[in-house]
Amino acid sequence: MLELDKLAPKQIVAELDKYIIGQNKAKKAVAIALRNRVRRQKLDEAMREEVAPKNIIMIGPTGIGKTEIARRLSRLCGAPFVKVEATKYTEVGYVGRDVESMVRDLMNVAVNMVKAEMREQVIREAQIRTEEIILDILLPGIKKDPQPEQAAAPIASLALPQVQTAERSNLTREKFREMLRAGNLEEKEIEINVTKKAAPALEIFSGTGLEDMDLNLGGIAGFLGGNKKKKRKLSVKNARDVILNEEIEKLIDTDKAADIARDRVQEMGIIFIDEIDKVAGKENRSGADVSREGVQRDILPIVEGSKVNTKYGMIDTSHILFIAAGAFHMSKPSDLIPELQGRFPIRVELESLGAKEFEKILTQPENALIKQYTELLKTEDVNLIFTDDAVKRISALAAEVNSRTENIGARRLHTIMEYLLEDVSFEADELKGQTITITPDYIDEKLGNIIEDQDLSRYIL
Repeated sequence: MLELDKLAPKQIVAELDKYIIGQNKAKKAVAIALRNRVRRQKLDEAMREEVAPKNIIMIGPTGIGKTEIARRLSRLCGAPFVKVEATKYTEVGYVGRDVESMVRDLMNVAVNMVKAEMREQVIREAQIRTEEIILDILLPGIKKDPQPEQAAAPIASLALPQVQTAERSNLTREKFREMLRAGNLEEKEIEINVTKKAAPALEIFSGTGLEDMDLNLGGIAGFLGGNKKKKRKLSVKNARDVILNEEIEKLIDTDKAADIARDRVQEMGIIFIDEIDKVAGKENRSGADVSREGVQRDILPIVEGSKVNTKYGMIDTSHILFIAAGAFHMSKPSDLIPELQGRFPIRVELESLGAKEFEKILTQPENALIKQYTELLKTEDVNLIFTDDAVKRISALAAEVNSRTENIGARRLHTIMEYLLEDVSFEADELKGQTITITPDYIDEKLGNIIEDQDLSRYIL
């Protein structure tokens, strides 16, 4: 994660270029949106409240990088990010998810992010506590080294034996500590008390205002049995992880984590709404499409800025950045209700990917597909080499199949690579120490029949 305030828009685009090929218009739009958030923080309070985020609609077929741009953007700045699908939501009164749940999901993500950061701050103290707890269990009669005033006996004649006993106990404990740190006690079984959260005997169905809500059942849970301690026998190795996690939870201030997370969500949160085109209704429609328009009307107040109740408190959505995306094959952005269109002032059309872009996707990004497969097989001591001509052949095949069938963008590369390397992956344990060179001839041998048979390629590739 980089320091956002030090990243100019060009640098943001350069970072996105490491993972995403092409789509410069979309990268430029999100870079400006991200930079504007930094600029907004530097305004005086009165003006800051007036500056609303410029939400974005990305238009283009599947598999061309819409979701990846939004996801990489959030990772780049460490902002809370959640991806949702518009088709999962339904208008109030219909069966389905409540649109406000997207904000609750975002808040949950933010809390987990903050807790992960806090974990790093308290883990050393938690490790010390965990070690002491394990030693207490291993040596039930020997506690920590007593304080001098506790060790001193009230009667002079008893002082010497008590001190000697304390010294022996301390020496024994330290010896066990050394063995524990050296890993000599990892397989020894110990009995620990594990907190078992009792599931409330009560089921809440998804619905408006209730989904994902914590109804503060702490008192009821306590009355019904609540969180109980359960004895479990575990090896020291496994017990250490259980105890460590419990100690970390004790050391983390949950209320403080929630406060920090709430600020991040309200100031830096990003919600990516995919398949927005699927709820774009047209005039003179009825039936299921009534619900589609209802979803748009339910999403509208959240995008405009409203208060959403979560188990961590109220969240103001006024400055959350919304990025919507859709293929818009059967509809167009103007089919969205006018009010919602107005809340997404920036529209970016992404370009379809061709053979040249596929070549770059296969080799250039830091997470390039060929790098992934090469490293995977290297774990089996199989060396995989792709010739330049082979890369071009795979790219041309992907582009050709996309043109003949449904265009699924770069996802076609995943399908072709899986079929191409199926035998190598299956027999990798028998190919240890060998070098497999992927050439155009190798590709034609593995995929030739499928490619020639257009009907077959339609179903398989």
